Amino acid sequence: MNKQANLYDDIYDKKNIGKKKSRGASLDKRKARAGYVFVLPFIISFIIIYLPIIIDSITYSFNEIKIIPGGGYYLEFVGLQNYQEAFFEDPHFVQTLTSGIQQLIFDIPAIVIFSLFMAVLLNQKMIGRAAFRAIFFIPVILSTGIVESIDSQNNAFMNYMNSEDAIETGASTGGVTQIISAVDFENLFENMKVGTELVDYVINLINNIYNIINRSGVQMLIFLAGLQSISPAIYESCEIDGASAWETFWKITLPMVSPMILVNTVYTVIDSFTSESNSVMTYIQSVYTQNDVLSGAMSWVYFLLVILIIGIVAGVLGTFVFYQKRD
Repeated sequence: MNKQANLYDDIYDKKNIGKKKSRGASLDKRKARAGYVFVLPFIISFIIIYLPIIIDSITYSFNEIKIIPGGGYYLEFVGLQNYQEAFFEDPHFVQTLTSGIQQLIFDIPAIVIFSLFMAVLLNQKMIGRAAFRAIFFIPVILSTGIVESIDSQNNAFMNYMNSEDAIETGASTGGVTQIISAVDFENLFENMKVGTELVDYVINLINNIYNIINRSGVQMLIFLAGLQSISPAIYESCEIDGASAWETFWKITLPMVSPMILVNTVYTVIDSFTSESNSVMTYIQSVYTQNDVLSGAMSWVYFLLVILIIGIVAGVLGTFVFYQKRD
């Protein structure tokens, strides 16, 4: 009788486990459907508004516009002529593209490292933590929307930074350069056998600190969200085991926020390539006023290059990303 009762209990438990799994699967499906509902407005607007524009842009890049004397125009297919002109005939496009990529390679590590460093500091328990977080996010607000357009036209802040008044108060970027020259990094690192390339990179970062802070606000928030999602019990166990703060950062904090490093790196690449201050974007817009089909070909070359760089970044960083398994 006991064996038969145990057999019935096992069958009952297996049925209940199957029901729990089916309920869990149905819950996941409902969540997935809810996600599609949230993105449905974007999908509809993309198909109705943006997709025809994208198709027209691709079509124009392979054609030349011919104006009809009586009014109107027609397209004459020229194949890859616009792309060949962009690469081999235009004297500035490839040079501007190369310099933009080089600047991106220097900027991305600085922005990601600075935003992670500030997020770790702002995640500490201290008085006025919310105020400090708001202060570091203010440049993001000031550099978007109508404020950005006003600043790009008037450029009041940078005009002040380069003015004589700013120089007298020591606020100009030239003042920063003078401070760096006074410190003389070459003599500082002479005994350390540090190359001039690293010294130039450090000087460039310091001179460009205003731009780095401006572009680190969103990444800082993402890192803060990742840091706050780490269970305090993990840090408590590390403290009990006697781990130092340095060991805790490299073995706990950094692996746990590695998915956010990937997200922030991809976001920084896209943000840098699509910024209005980007040299390549500025050049393509200047070409558009003279030859719109040529600028379309340049835009698609630029777009494919951005996709390629994002794929490389995601592939390289994806091998180091740690995803915590949640049961």
